[in-house]
Amino acid sequence: MEETMLVDIVGYFASFMVLISFLMKNIKTLRLVNSIGCIAFIVYGVLLNWSLPIIITNAAIVLINIYYLFVKKA
Repeated sequence: MEETMLVDIVGYFASFMVLISFLMKNIKTLRLVNSIGCIAFIVYGVLLNWSLPIIITNAAIVLINIYYLFVKKA
């Protein structure tokens, strides 16, 4: 598989997961699915030669989701 095709697949998967997360009614499920999408976006950012805006933004969102899932237990 060509490298750019793999990068595109990761990006589409990340986008799909984030999009699907907003269809969730349960907030815990939303945060979990959204975190999976954000982690995929972090991988996508790394594959795009360390695109820091993508990596930093999605890492921050994952940390917020972790806080609410495990610390605040919302």
